[in-house]
Formats: sequence, C-alpha cells, structure tokens
Amino acid sequence: MRMGTRPRYVVTICAGSFLLFLVQPMIARMALPRLGGAPSVWNSAMLVYQALLLAGYAYAHWLGRFGVRRQAMIHLGLFLVCAIFLPIGLAAWQPPAGMEPAFWVLWLLGASIGPLFFVVAAQAPLLQRWFAIADRSDPYPLYAASNLGSFAGLIAYPLLVEPLLTLKAQSILWSLCYGALFFLVYASARRLPPDGRMATEAVEASPPPPDGRTMLHWTALAAVPSGLMLATSLYLTTDIVAMPLLWVLPLGLYLLSFSLAFAVGRRPAELCVLIAPIILLIGACIAFTGGVKFPVFVALGILVVLFVTAVALHARLYELRPAPVHLTRFYLIMSVGGMVGGLFCALLAPLIFDWTYEYPILLVAAALLLPPREPFLRLPRLLWEDPRRRVWLGALILVAGLLLSVIGGGMVMPEWKSPAIKTASFLTIIALGIAALGHRLLTAGLLLYLMLCLSGWEKLAQSLTPGMLTRSYFGVYGVADRGATQRILFHGTTLHGIQDRTPGREREPTSYYAPDSGVGLALRHAASLFGPGSRIDVVGLGAGTLACYIQPGQTWRFYEIDPAMVDIARDPAHFSFLSRCQPRAAIVVGDARMTLARQAAGGADLLVIDAFSSDSIPVHLLTREALAIYGRRLAPDGLLLIHISNRYLDLRPVIAADATAEGWQARLRHYRPDPKDAKRHYAASVWIALSRDGTQLDRLARASGAASWQPLPARPGFSVWSDDHASILPILKIRP
Repeated sequence: MRMGTRPRYVVTICAGSFLLFLVQPMIARMALPRLGGAPSVWNSAMLVYQALLLAGYAYAHWLGRFGVRRQAMIHLGLFLVCAIFLPIGLAAWQPPAGMEPAFWVLWLLGASIGPLFFVVAAQAPLLQRWFAIADRSDPYPLYAASNLGSFAGLIAYPLLVEPLLTLKAQSILWSLCYGALFFLVYASARRLPPDGRMATEAVEASPPPPDGRTMLHWTALAAVPSGLMLATSLYLTTDIVAMPLLWVLPLGLYLLSFSLAFAVGRRPAELCVLIAPIILLIGACIAFTGGVKFPVFVALGILVVLFVTAVALHARLYELRPAPVHLTRFYLIMSVGGMVGGLFCALLAPLIFDWTYEYPILLVAAALLLPPREPFLRLPRLLWEDPRRRVWLGALILVAGLLLSVIGGGMVMPEWKSPAIKTASFLTIIALGIAALGHRLLTAGLLLYLMLCLSGWEKLAQSLTPGMLTRSYFGVYGVADRGATQRILFHGTTLHGIQDRTPGREREPTSYYAPDSGVGLALRHAASLFGPGSRIDVVGLGAGTLACYIQPGQTWRFYEIDPAMVDIARDPAHFSFLSRCQPRAAIVVGDARMTLARQAAGGADLLVIDAFSSDSIPVHLLTREALAIYGRRLAPDGLLLIHISNRYLDLRPVIAADATAEGWQARLRHYRPDPKDAKRHYAASVWIALSRDGTQLDRLARASGAASWQPLPARPGFSVWSDDHASILPILKIRP
C-alpha cells in the first residue's frame, strides 16, 4: 500500500499547489488594464491570496471533526459546487469613484477567484492529514513537495503560459486542470480506510493540543518570512532595480525555502540556520544603501538574504511541528502568520512609513527569531563561555555599537563625517556582530546599528524633513537637491524629473523632455501643426516639466494615477513648473485608460503617453486596446507621442506591431544630448510619434529641421500586444 499511496498523494498535492500559483500571476495579468502594474498592486494581490489561503486552511482544519470518508464527501461536493464559477476570470466590475485603490484591489481579486482559490487552497493540509491516516507515516515532508509544485506553477506562467497562450486560453486551460484535480482528489480519497473515523479518534486521544505560547511562536516564525518576501519584492523593484519579472524571484525563493526546511534530509536546512546570522549582517549592509552603483550585485545579495533567512525560520517551524493529529491546526496558524506578514507589508507599512522601512525592521525581527546556537567560531565561544561575563560584555557591545553607528553616520560632528570614519565604524560593528554570533538579542541590536551607520541615519533625516519622501499606494517618491541648482524627483533608482533652479532657468524643460527630444519637438511645433488653439493631453504628470511647453491659446489636460504625485508637482516648494507655467492646470486623477475612455471623442490634437511605474511603462498602456482608446480621444489628424526609454525592454516592436494592426503610421526619435548641453541637465530619450494621418508625421519631420525622425520598422513575426495576450520575454534586452 505504501508504494501506491505516497506517489498518489504527492501528485495530487503538487497538482493543487501548481494550480494555485498558476492562477496568481494569471489573475494579476487579467487585472492590468484596470489596476496598472505598480509593485504595490502585486503586494495587494498577494494579500488576497494569503487571506484565501488562510480561509482554505481553516476549512481543512474544520473538516477534521468528521470521519475521513465524510471529509472526502464534503470536500469533493464543494469541489463540484465551486465549479459553477468556471471558467476562471476577472469580475467585470469597475471601481467606484473615490474608492481607495488598496481596498478596491482586495475586493476585486477576492470576488473574482475567491471560491475556486479557496477550495484548491485546502488541498495541501487536508491531503497531508488524509495521507497520515492512509499511510500511517510522517506527512510533513509532503509539504516540501507541495511547495515544489507551487514553485513550478509560478515559474511556468511567465516562461511558458503567458508567452504561448492568450488569457482566454489560459482560463480554459486552468479550468480543465481544475477538473483533472477533482479526479486526483477522488483517487486519493479512495485510499482512505473505511474505519478512518475510529483511526482518527485513536490518534487524537494521545498528544494534547499545542498551547497558546507555542502557537504564537508559530505565528511569528511564519509572519516574518512572509513579510520579508513582500518587502524584498517592493524594495528590489523600487530601490534596487526595476527589472521586469523580478517579482517572481522573491516569491519563488520563499516557496523553495519551505521545500528545503520541510525536507527529510536536514543538512541544507541546518546549514542555513548556521549561517543565517552572518547572512543577516550582509543584508544589513544592503538595507539602506540602495543599488545605484551595483544593482545586479545588490539584487543577488538581497535575494540570498531572503532565501537563507526564510529557510532558517521555516526550519525552526519544522522543528516545532506537532503530531500529525494537529497538522491542520499547525498549517492554519502558519497561514495566520503569513497573513499577518502580508497585512503589515501590503496595508500597514504604506500607511505609517514614507519609505520601505519594513525591510530593515523585518531583518531585525528575523534575527530575534533565529534559534539560539553555539557560535561556530572559536573566539566567540571563548568570549561567552563564562555566564558572569555575558551580562557586562553584552551591555558593553550594545553601547559600543550604538556609539559607532552614531559616529559612522556623521551624527556627532560634521567634521567627523568622512568615508574613512564611516568605513572604520561599520567594519568594527561587523566584527562585534561576528563576536556576538549565537546570541539573538545582541545580533539583532548590532544589525540595527549597522543599518543606521550605513545610511540609515540619513534616510531617517530625510523622513523627518517635510516633503522629502512621499509614499503612496503606487510607490515611494523622493525629492532631493543635487548640487546647488538642481532639484530632482526619483522613484527608487529611476529619475522622473529635474528642475534647474538657476535664476532664469526655472521654466526650462530638462531630463527626457529636452527641447530637441521627441516630445519637445512635437510640443514646440504644436501651433504650426494644429493651429494656435491646439488641445493637448498628457498622461503622466511627474514633476510637471512638460507644462512649460504651453503656448498662448492652447488647452492642456494632465492625467495622473497617483494623487501623491499631484501634490508634489503642485507644491512650489518642491517643483515650480506647474506654479510658474500652468498654475490652474486641469489634472484628472485616475488610471489613464479608464479616465481617457470617459473623455469626449476627438477632444485632443496631441496626446503624450509618459506614464511609468518606476522604470517601466505599464503593459496595459501599450496594448492594441489602449491604442484604440488613444485613437478615439484624438482628432482624425491627431498626433500620439509615446515615451519608450527603458533600461531592460526594447518596446519598439510592441508599438510597431500595434500601429500596424490599428492602421497607424509611426516615426521614432532617439535623442542624445550634445555634450555642450550637459549643464542644462538634458537626458537621452526615445520617443515614438504615431498618427493615422501620414502627412501629419511628414509635417512634424519638416518642422523638426535637422532633428531626425526615423521610420519605425516592424519586427517580423512579432505578436501584437493585446489585453488578452502580451509577453515581455521577446523584448527583454540582453544587456541593460
């Protein structure tokens, strides 16, 4: 029986987990046209999944009151009932006016996939409990197999499913797999003994249930890795590198950490527990430094920190696991912990922090939760072997670490603020951290001091300066001075605006919007192209730089999804483009596609698309359906300008294919500033001009003079992007 039961249960559990993590990115992709692609949208989606997972685990735990054969009947019946929600897809609701996006995302995704996700989510704990009864062996290693299935589903979507299938085909495929999963569950249920209820009661008579303190410990051990995974995703895609598909890696490593931590072979997990304190020290060196200079190196470092820490904490969970009779309770509490971590990062942190402070906080929490271990270096063991020495030595180390962080962070005297003093301070803190290995409280304290020394004090000072850092649901924005005359707006490592504050130059467009850039040429010559009363729409406000291209008689309207960005652009203390050039600018707040679709047809002569989520324009603004919305808004001879500058994606084939499909003509302007203009803060940019009237593009080219507009060639065989099918794999640049 053993040979037939284990493979059957492993296949069923893996299949259920595969479907769970296939549907997550699939539904998020379906939601793009309505929700956009900000990292916080993904975090909110993860929160919905964690809530549904918690509900599924609670249901599995509730079923434990019945005999196993009755459990199987109830579960298979619910499987059939939930099938009425097939094929899986996104509800056709629209967000009410003024509703907070964070809550709307939760409601939309929960209502769309709730019943189906709920019943599949119960698979892992429920079938592990059945397996313990049917096979009478340890069921916990099956959780490792479950997470391998989850990882496979997560990776399969961006690499195979999304590039090859339309969303409609994906929905049908998932629905067919749901039907197959029903038969797998049925086949597994057939292995249950007819006296399952008596067997269950016999097992339940032995060990007592875990106490409240133990369950609280389980919750904390599950919450910190869950929160760290979300915090890592947000931190990577904003402050390190806004590389496409990067969000897959933290979640994938988080899932693999369970497979290692719950595996039968314990050596890999024990190694991670052993080295976790040192890895956390490495994470502390990265937490506040950002990745401007070495983004790939820093990204790899932060992913290693997540993986090793998650394995170490999940291995501790495995060590504290209860008897199989309490298995569903164990997984339910684990799910509660995951939900707590998700709530902290997805909802609470954006409300209380103006930067991604949740990441360093979770590093310190992880250090406090690591199991106490003997130091594996001889010197620390000698230092701590005398119990009487531990108290005064520990206090001395904490005081010394605090002083070193203050001195190294330049908080004592300005003349002491130098790279040499900072380097000496953080190296000494690292040495103290190595000496304290094996002692959780000291390790956590020194982690905190190390992060403060390495730019932590500076970041806190920025937070205390009104308006310098702003955090909203859509991202973390910073306003800073670079030199005496330059004010910049940045989102993570991506620059979104520059204002030259030299007297007399405050109105001059800079950065990607230089006078000879594609958008600069179009806006400068708008009067000759469309007459003095031209109507101009701009999607993406930024610092408000483009506002200073306005000419007498023109009518302008801006579209901006984030109210926080509107506040930054309107505040003259930050940027004065709007206050000087268009103090009463018309600004429509909301997602560009939805707000443009509600505007009058033919109401714009020139439409500029300059919306970015960190470094990348949202996918849903580049589909064929989006182009149709732009065409409806534009006059028949109107001009569409799209900004496609990007470090990681070559968006030219996307625009070319969309233009061909919709009957547009296109020209490209790749602007490279002349070295003599370096002091004017111009930046290289790539803009594409499109029009359904080819003569309008010819007029733009003639008006541009020596500035060249090149034809936009189509890539042979490139598939048109649509709301139903779009993949970024074919347009990834080999090198940034």
